[in-house]
Amino acid sequence: MDSDDGSDAYGSDIEQQKQWEVGEPAISSTTSFDAYFLHTSARSQTSSNVFSSRVLPLTAEEYAKAIAACLPSHVDSPLIKMQRTGPWDMSTAFQRYARELVEGFNLLFYGFGSKRVILNKFATDCLSKKGHVIVVNGFQPNISLKDVISSIERVPGVLSTPSSGGSTEQRIYDFFAEATHDPLRRHLYLVVHNIDSPAMRSPKIKSVLSFLALNPNIHLIASIDRLNAPLLWSASEIIARKLPPHSPRDARSVVPKRGFAWLWHDLTTLASYDFELAYADRSSIAGAAALSTGGRSARQDLAAGGTTSGGSLSETAVMHVLAAVTAKARKLFALFATKQLENVEAASDNVTNLEQYGLAYDTLFSAARTAFIATNDTALRSLLGEFRDHGLILSATQGGPGGGETLWIPLRKERIAKILQSMADE
Repeated sequence: MDSDDGSDAYGSDIEQQKQWEVGEPAISSTTSFDAYFLHTSARSQTSSNVFSSRVLPLTAEEYAKAIAACLPSHVDSPLIKMQRTGPWDMSTAFQRYARELVEGFNLLFYGFGSKRVILNKFATDCLSKKGHVIVVNGFQPNISLKDVISSIERVPGVLSTPSSGGSTEQRIYDFFAEATHDPLRRHLYLVVHNIDSPAMRSPKIKSVLSFLALNPNIHLIASIDRLNAPLLWSASEIIARKLPPHSPRDARSVVPKRGFAWLWHDLTTLASYDFELAYADRSSIAGAAALSTGGRSARQDLAAGGTTSGGSLSETAVMHVLAAVTAKARKLFALFATKQLENVEAASDNVTNLEQYGLAYDTLFSAARTAFIATNDTALRSLLGEFRDHGLILSATQGGPGGGETLWIPLRKERIAKILQSMADE
């Protein structure tokens, strides 16, 4: 019997070998353990084609041209392109807004879409009949407190009013505080587009606006477009209320509080932000991808201090970095920026390459040691490291290997001067 069993096993092996020889499929089972490692060892099929490297970002000119081509030719008025959402028609809404201003509130409009056209129409059709109207385009990157104050001072009589506190904003406050008792003095309506923009978020502008906003005869109408804009103000500033004076003498003697007395309104228009984006930096449109890919001569623009201002580098970004570094690092940056600004101003107005106006490393080290900022090479390179990592300071070796190192800030002289002024005001 054993021999029979052995012959059967031998015969089955021969039969299986014949199947393999003729190419018939053999049944095999793989365990889950083997299947897992077989799957994980397979090569990833992820594509190496990055979208930003295949499609270069648009420049400001290309963006404006593309937007202009998409707009319908039959649209003549911006109001036709904009549909206000809300329970009332535009005329009724304007009357409601005007009444709320009379009751002592300031208006803050939020919602998706540009609100510039509707607020300008509100100022033209309604507010201009009640008093002086000043429109502040907060989305302009170069807007400053001086521009706002200068516009208010153009109101007849403001400059001739004596100030009880000596400051310009106090004189403006005193002038309009007496409008209730002087029929010749009209109210002031301050329309601020994008009050949450980086330029309008400076401490000085916020302080002056919060001071004037609680004047009973100064009315603030503003718009916001950023999700976290309500975090710009404290709870006390938001819920503050105006206290109308009973007499001109009271208006001057009472020390006013600071706040905004906001009344919130949804002004969703779904309109494009073309006008607001027209004032943005090319860097905000081109993005850092152009710098990393070298597209559209971004690196040349960076070295020349062109309109890209170093890719995504801006005054706000510089101030954020300076706020996070040590006091010695800030002193070093101020010293470096002052030296480069002197070199640029001493040259001709046509500056094409900021690298040639930078500082040699040895020159910077000597100046830093004289100012007691860094007494050795290690300390100086440690302070420069933070600025190098964020792109605030660039460097290049002159004359090939072994040559001297040149450092420079990739910003034009106007922006460097503005940053130095902001650092001096802090």
